[in-house]
Amino acid sequence: MFVPLQKILILLIVLIFSTTTNATLSVTKNSTHEIFNVKETIAQLDTKIHTPHEEQENFHVNDDHGEEKGNWKLKLIHRDKLQISRVSYNNSKFFEGRMERDLKRVSSLIHRISSGGRYRVNEFGSDVVSGMDQGSGEYFVRIGVGSPARNQYMVLDSGSDIVWVQCQPCTQCYSQSDPVFDPSLSVSFTGVSCGSSVCDRVENSGCHAGRCKYEVMYGDGSYTKGTMAIETLTFGHTMVKNVAIGCGHSNSGMFTAAAGLLGLGGGSMSLVGQLGGQTGGAFSYCLVSRGTGSTGSLEFGRRVLPVGAAWVPLIRNPMTPSFYYIGLSGLGVGGVRVPISEDVFKITELGDGGVVMDTGTAVTRLPSEAYVAFRDAFIANTASLPWAPAVSIFDTCYDLDGFVTVRVPTISFFLSGGQILTLPARNFLIPVNDKGTFCFAFAPSPSGLSIIGNIQQEGIQISFDGANGFVGFGPNIC
Repeated sequence: MFVPLQKILILLIVLIFSTTTNATLSVTKNSTHEIFNVKETIAQLDTKIHTPHEEQENFHVNDDHGEEKGNWKLKLIHRDKLQISRVSYNNSKFFEGRMERDLKRVSSLIHRISSGGRYRVNEFGSDVVSGMDQGSGEYFVRIGVGSPARNQYMVLDSGSDIVWVQCQPCTQCYSQSDPVFDPSLSVSFTGVSCGSSVCDRVENSGCHAGRCKYEVMYGDGSYTKGTMAIETLTFGHTMVKNVAIGCGHSNSGMFTAAAGLLGLGGGSMSLVGQLGGQTGGAFSYCLVSRGTGSTGSLEFGRRVLPVGAAWVPLIRNPMTPSFYYIGLSGLGVGGVRVPISEDVFKITELGDGGVVMDTGTAVTRLPSEAYVAFRDAFIANTASLPWAPAVSIFDTCYDLDGFVTVRVPTISFFLSGGQILTLPARNFLIPVNDKGTFCFAFAPSPSGLSIIGNIQQEGIQISFDGANGFVGFGPNIC
């Protein structure tokens, strides 16, 4: 009787662990259902919104032991925690704003990919449509700019290949939480000449009075214009010299309290591309979950790559090298794989389609064929839940007012190589108001492109090994 009892106890421990963690990662059969705490999720909507100056210094990493060369860690916060002025929190208003930004982000991202990843421009100074709505960035990181370092909030974007910050003198600048960076006060600031190799690598660069100029207009009408420079950036306790940044003298858009943008894309001008051997092309992030008081993290260096992650090959799309594509073979609902052709998720010979990991997109998009089958399978498994009218981009919603918990089917991504990523319920059933309306957090894509959005990435450690061409999921949660 001892051996069977021991096995039963082990199974019970495993079951308890799987229902209390935020994410499940498996290479075998995934679980079928989860108990979702409705009451707790609604209560989290009342999380206090802070102004940046209330705790801006707390976003520095305080490590008495210092940081090893090429390895450092920063905290990430969601944009909803950054408000330039104190305002009363209205969940419906914040939700509507997030969905509006998301629609523009997806539209412009698809536009850029369909145009071969290039900025469309006739000559320098004309409107540039990058297709990347970085102005709608969802996550922010705090870094130091210049010498001595001036602390600034930056939008994090895994789909961008430029680092830029608002600069004095400002011909037009939007409001930000910190004083606008003044290059004249930085001893490490150096302008970039038109004939330099840096200027040659800047898309849509121009020249004025011997200085390299840049200009980018984003999909939502936001833009930044200015000159390129070489500057020192500080991450936690680590100073990184000779980083090429855009010094924006004319900027406008939906950047909230941020001073600029930190591009982490796959191109040579992104922060990751510029750091190169200093970090081994490796970085890892954990996106903070909505409605919690915790912060996420952004780490650089090969030592941050976790042991035990489910590693999936990155797929290179020559048409759009800035984006991180992964292999997705299918989707699962309630432990059962939905009958969807794997070809739906592949990149075509023309560079269309495929599956992109994106920190700036909130809601995961799927080609219509895949989305309809996926959604219908979820509906079939939630027939006992009361329906609610469609909200914004969501066509599958539920009225869970008065419920404490509900039983919902699990959702899984079948990744290339046989890995299965099973999401927690909070990553696919989200509140759209404080009245108990929850929606299935997926939407159809207006094209063949699939986008894994940040709602589905929340709470899961995601690591990029650019040098070897892999992305890892887990094993840590956050």
